Amino acid sequence: MTDRITDQLAFLIEADRLKSVLRGTTLCDKSRRENSGEHSWHIALYAMVLAEHAIRPVNIDRVIKMLLIHDIVEIDAGDNPIHGNHDPAEMDVIEQAAATRIFGLLPADQARGFRALWDEFEAAETDDAIFAKSIDRVQPVVSNLETDGGTWPEYKVTADQLDSRVGVKVKRGAPAIWDALKARIDAWFKEPK
Repeated sequence: MTDRITDQLAFLIEADRLKSVLRGTTLCDKSRRENSGEHSWHIALYAMVLAEHAIRPVNIDRVIKMLLIHDIVEIDAGDNPIHGNHDPAEMDVIEQAAATRIFGLLPADQARGFRALWDEFEAAETDDAIFAKSIDRVQPVVSNLETDGGTWPEYKVTADQLDSRVGVKVKRGAPAIWDALKARIDAWFKEPK
């Protein structure tokens, strides 16, 4: 039992490093960029609050678990903003290796379970994963809207990019949420900058 606890603590200590990974999105108060640990917590809360808007019923416990671990690979891979300039195929290789290493710190049964949940999120084929992916995309949009575009100007984001890179994923799992955000997004892009 001691070895199991030692392995679990090693994983949890490693997970603490997620708090040092800065993201492209700022906090709603504009004071600083959020870190990936804060993002993971915040989208888990988003999921709890917005679950009723999922296009199909979801198991919110599973969704929250996915969201709490979905970005853990950023400990090794860093944050790669959806509007950033990076090679998705290269990032997939890096993230897969990170998942193997980080989840591998856990006892074997937990490592398999966490990795399966992470893989499910990445594949986004189940109702739970589709909704989780949607919510992962919603929170940065809200943060950017609350900060007068936040980092959209920095990344030269267009309305079309938001629709194709974000809207498609949100609509797949929670179309009502995207509909609610779309009016605010359109209004922001129509304002003179």
